[in-house]
Amino acid sequence: MIKTKESVAMTDEVLTIEKEGSIAWLKLNRPKVMNCLNRPLLNALLQACEELANDRQVRVVAIIGAGGKAFCAGADLAERKGMTQGDTLDYLALIQRTMRAIETLPQVVIAAINGSAWGGGFELALACDLRVMLDTAQMRLTEVKLGIIPGAGGTQRLPRLIGKSRAKELILTAAPVTAENGMAIGLIHRVVKLEADYMSSPAGRAVSEGGYLEPLMAQVRIWAAEIATAAPLSLRQAKIAIDQGYDRDLEAGLALETRAYLELVNTKDRLEGLSAFAEKRSPVFLGE
Repeated sequence: MIKTKESVAMTDEVLTIEKEGSIAWLKLNRPKVMNCLNRPLLNALLQACEELANDRQVRVVAIIGAGGKAFCAGADLAERKGMTQGDTLDYLALIQRTMRAIETLPQVVIAAINGSAWGGGFELALACDLRVMLDTAQMRLTEVKLGIIPGAGGTQRLPRLIGKSRAKELILTAAPVTAENGMAIGLIHRVVKLEADYMSSPAGRAVSEGGYLEPLMAQVRIWAAEIATAAPLSLRQAKIAIDQGYDRDLEAGLALETRAYLELVNTKDRLEGLSAFAEKRSPVFLGE
C-alpha cells in the first residue's frame, strides 16, 4: 500500500512507499543488514512497481536506503545460505524480474545512493534511469570474489552504460567505484557532499539510527521537480525509444523512434504543449 508522507512513521516493513507530490519514494528499510535484498523486500519492490506503473500522479520514482552505511548490500547471504539449488534459481528469477520491473517503469527512476552499493545493490542502481550518489559512498560488483557472477543484470546493463572494456574491468577485478570515478565514467550523474558536521547533528544521528539522508533526498527533489515539468507520456516514450533502440542498428532504431513519436501525436499533452508555447506560458501536462 502506498502511503502519503504524513502517514509514514518508523515501521518494521522492509519497504516504505511514500508519495510526496509528483515523487514516489521507495525506501529500503533493512538498515541493520545494510538493506540487503531478501525475498520479502524483492516481492515488496515488485508490488510497488505494479502499483506505481499506472499512477498518473507520480512522475518520478526515487529509491533510497535506510541508514548512513548502505544503499543496498546486495543479496541477503544469510537467507541464501539455507537455500537449496532450486531455491537459489527461484531467487535469481525473482531478483531479475524485480530489476526489470524497476527498469521498465513508465516514470523516470532515480537511485539515491546514500552509502555502499555492493553486488545486487549496484545492479539495483543500474536498473534506474539516473543515479545521484553521496560523495563518500562506494559501488562494487563483488560477485567474482564469491564464486559467482553478477546475476541481476550487471553483466548486461553495465557495459551498455559505460562500455564493454570499462565494465570488464569493474566486474572482473571487483574494483570499487567512488562517486568521483562514477562521474568520470558517466555512471553517476550528480554527487552530494555533506556538511562536515552533518552526521554529528540531530538529523545525522537520526540517519545513523535508520533514518534517511535528507540532503541527498533534497537533491533528488530538485531534479525530480525539473523532470516533472515535462509531459509524462513523452518521458515514457523517450525511455522506450532509448532503451529498446540502443542495441539495434540505426535504421531499426530510427523506425522505433518514429513509432514512439507517433504515439504522442494525438495526445492532449501534445496539444497543450503547442498551445502553451504559442501563449508564452508554462504547460500543464496531465499525462493524457
